[in-house]
Amino acid sequence: MRDGARKAAVAALALLAIGAIALILMMRPWLAGRSSGLSAMPGQTNGQVPVAASNASTTLLARGAYLARAGNCAGCHTARGGEPYAGGRPIATPFGTVYTSNLTPDPETGLGAWSADDFWHAMHEGRSRDGRALTPAFPYTEFTRITRADADAIHAWLRSLAPVRAPNRPNGLRFPWNQPLMTELWRIVYFRPAAFVPDDARDAAFNRGAYLVEVLGHCGACHTARDSLGGPDGVAFAGGELAELGWYAPSLLSDREAAVGRWTQDETIEWLATGINRHAIAAGPMAAVVTASLQHLQPDDLQSMAVYLNAIALPDSGGPRVQGLGRKIVLPSAGDSMLAAGERLYAKHCAECHGDKGELAAPGYPPLAGNRLFAMNSPVNAIRAVLHGGFAPATPAKPRPFSMPPFGPQLDDREIAAIVSWLRNTWGQRGTRVEARQVNALRPVPVD
Repeated sequence: MRDGARKAAVAALALLAIGAIALILMMRPWLAGRSSGLSAMPGQTNGQVPVAASNASTTLLARGAYLARAGNCAGCHTARGGEPYAGGRPIATPFGTVYTSNLTPDPETGLGAWSADDFWHAMHEGRSRDGRALTPAFPYTEFTRITRADADAIHAWLRSLAPVRAPNRPNGLRFPWNQPLMTELWRIVYFRPAAFVPDDARDAAFNRGAYLVEVLGHCGACHTARDSLGGPDGVAFAGGELAELGWYAPSLLSDREAAVGRWTQDETIEWLATGINRHAIAAGPMAAVVTASLQHLQPDDLQSMAVYLNAIALPDSGGPRVQGLGRKIVLPSAGDSMLAAGERLYAKHCAECHGDKGELAAPGYPPLAGNRLFAMNSPVNAIRAVLHGGFAPATPAKPRPFSMPPFGPQLDDREIAAIVSWLRNTWGQRGTRVEARQVNALRPVPVD
């Protein structure tokens, strides 16, 4: 979003905030007491449900540990080199940096004083123990539909961890997003506590998959586009830019991006459990999800996810594969000098491993010809693969996956842009050309 448009949006939001002050004040009893009628879902307990680690059953703790892994809680709540679940990891957002909180049961800096009700309110209503609205970088927009039983199990397991004294670091959000009123206004516009409602027209496997993907796995937090204010924009799971991370989360609906409608169920399960199959390789943030979460799920849960993901996939509409449309459309012509340069560079640096026609691949790996990496709307992930290399996750099922070396050290921005542009316009692809500045934006920042 351009600076002028962003300033206009902030100004408009500020005016709306003035009009919302009265409503916020009227809501204060609910904010402080958290006495909303939505605090319990049908058939579930409302009121205090304290679960101490000392009397929690082994079964409950095992289930809580499994659910925490399914939700990849450690992925955000563990800082690099830090203690597991002790928080402090920086999460980059378009509005500044958010630092994750300490989930260990330390009484002063963690969840030691939190009851099961407190934890439930955080998951379901997005509010801290003191009633304060949590930043939506914590995906309570998805977690709101978690069942009370699952929230209690996760809470019980977190209470069983060794306490770690790790004071929470203040968030580095920019003005006006560092103002509590702005978070409350954002919630009025974008958030309503909700319950997971199974689809009676679908079987148990589909509904379990929907719960794992939509709620516990909170896949939509990345795979759904965001508007200029950080709210969901457009169709859920239709793909979104992770601009602050420098990645693109592809569409789970489109067969040209990351939908699995044409895969067999076994192929989908293989990819979820290992991050590799003959169609695709998980990289970057998705590789981390496979490593920390998906590979540890039970076979029946992986199967349920495969059933759901297959069901939501939209059929390919056919026609030319034109991607990258929007903003300024620059489709290279057949005689484009950049494409000619990309073809020469591919022959020199890539063909030895990938084949002259992109037909070669390691066993079980996808070839480049027809690879959806180059059919995505955004070229970001393809640029990263050439610039930084391709590294699939290592799992017990595939402990030594093949990797591609980075070409960033030996090729300049224009050369990498030429290669990716050519790959996006050959073997049946038709996409926008990649500019050198897009490559440069994904290079690491030099450290003095």
